[in-house]
Amino acid sequence: MATITVTITDTELKGLEAVAIDTQEWANNAVQNRARKSVATICATLLQHCNENEIAMAVGQDAQVIQAYALGVTTRAENADFTPE
Repeated sequence: MATITVTITDTELKGLEAVAIDTQEWANNAVQNRARKSVATICATLLQHCNENEIAMAVGQDAQVIQAYALGVTTRAENADFTPE
């Protein structure tokens, strides 16, 4: 499991405290939800690629994300020729 650390200013923290009861929980939820959406997109793209190319698709989300990277169906954003949402 990975740990992501976010550093914000005292003013940014005060702003976040105005809209979130637990700022750490809010930050965790935001990151986890964005990752969930990305995993869903990767798996859907992999499904289409595998069907079009008659490739057996891996079983389970973890394996499918690994397969998508291995097949070049997806890549790290720094290597992509588009700007992620």
